[in-house]
Amino acid sequence: MSSQPHVLLVSFPLQGHVNPLLRLGARLAAKGLLVTFTTFRHAGLRALRDDGACDAVGAGRGRLRFDYLRDDGGPLRSPDDDPRYLNPSDMLRHVADVGPSALAGLLRRQADAGRPVACVVNNPFVPWALDVAAGVGIPCAMLWIQSCAVLSLYYHFYNFPEAFFASEADPDTPVAVPGLPTVAADELPLMVRPEYARNLWGQMLRAQLGEIKKTVTWVLVNTFEGLERPVVEALRSHAPVTPVGPLLDHDGDHNDDDGCMAWLDAQLPGSVVYVAFGSLVNIGRGEMLEVAEGLASTGRPFLWVVRDDSRRLLLPEDALAACGDRGRVVAWCPQGRVLGHGAVGCFVTHCGWNSVAEALAAGVPMVGYPWWSDQFTNAKLLVEEYRVGVRLPAPATPDALRASVDEVMGGPRAAAFRMRAKAWKDEAAAAVADGGSSDRNLQAFVEEIRRFHETRSDGSMINSIKHLNSIDVR
Repeated sequence: MSSQPHVLLVSFPLQGHVNPLLRLGARLAAKGLLVTFTTFRHAGLRALRDDGACDAVGAGRGRLRFDYLRDDGGPLRSPDDDPRYLNPSDMLRHVADVGPSALAGLLRRQADAGRPVACVVNNPFVPWALDVAAGVGIPCAMLWIQSCAVLSLYYHFYNFPEAFFASEADPDTPVAVPGLPTVAADELPLMVRPEYARNLWGQMLRAQLGEIKKTVTWVLVNTFEGLERPVVEALRSHAPVTPVGPLLDHDGDHNDDDGCMAWLDAQLPGSVVYVAFGSLVNIGRGEMLEVAEGLASTGRPFLWVVRDDSRRLLLPEDALAACGDRGRVVAWCPQGRVLGHGAVGCFVTHCGWNSVAEALAAGVPMVGYPWWSDQFTNAKLLVEEYRVGVRLPAPATPDALRASVDEVMGGPRAAAFRMRAKAWKDEAAAAVADGGSSDRNLQAFVEEIRRFHETRSDGSMINSIKHLNSIDVR
């Protein structure tokens, strides 16, 4: 049995889920734990190491390993053209079908190798990971990868639905949840809205949050106390929420930046508009052209991330021509490093929580352009609560985009946006520094795992392994 407590991280196989859980894993390993990261690996995921690789993390005493779930007993790496991973909803169905037995197999392999798992941590849309772990007596934690505000909205929706919609015939009623400002219907995350609440994603999220009262001992949240104190304090009476963020990428070793950093080095401080709409959002061919024309019309240098799939299908040649010489269009960039570069003065974002948290941690004002999921709520927060930017009206037009960028970078409120962004940057840095609020919370989590690891009897370990061996693994 390994002398190091072993934590298994189980991620849904989308990039926005993988990134924060990997970052949590690096932090846990740096505190001396043995950490294994797992998911169903497929061609659409970046930044995953070779199967079974073991690497030292930072200056810590632990290790971060990669050991992927085996899909239907087949190869560890899914084929590039596997249709089950091309559509997110197909992926969700497939993962839910094969995930439980695949995870049981992984837990058994870890135990047989002398490193039994002391805690399983999952993220949204893999609720079955908690059921499998709890079934063999392994403590469970959840990493909530969105804001605590959105977690509270979902929690109250599933547990107190009468507070949301008086009837489905009147879905526009504003919602009041403890610790949050009143939220209009069009500011709610999608799975709270009646038309989405009963789809497969909504059902999986309901199952995930239902585990809070049954198997989840810790709900780790990618936020920090100072950012969401009222909602954190209000939700703690219902769930064991523990802010451990912002979870940032501190590797600093990305080399395939397509020349982004050198290009930024050549720009004036605070002059660049950085534009990225995440790993899933496709805004459509018409709006791609509108965004391109709007960026060109600002007269400012801009760095625009357009994924290869979007560029091939949605970005017409005349849009590229509209970008002119000031703009640089790339398929990918190291976003954390880009936002931390002194040349970046504004971030035009889809308002995914990873992006919002990274921008706040970098002290960069934002233009929010939400599209789905939690992004509508995040846009409200960055405009009204954090007060670090504006929301771009949809559908985007060149004039509206230019006006929004000008307001954030050079308008009457620009200095206030920068000042507040800088204040959030300082507070985020203090939270994750040694002895900061998020660091203390994470250390307390580590100590509880150590106590469980040290006190678990040989008999209970053997019984758990026997139970795992009795599970039919495909």
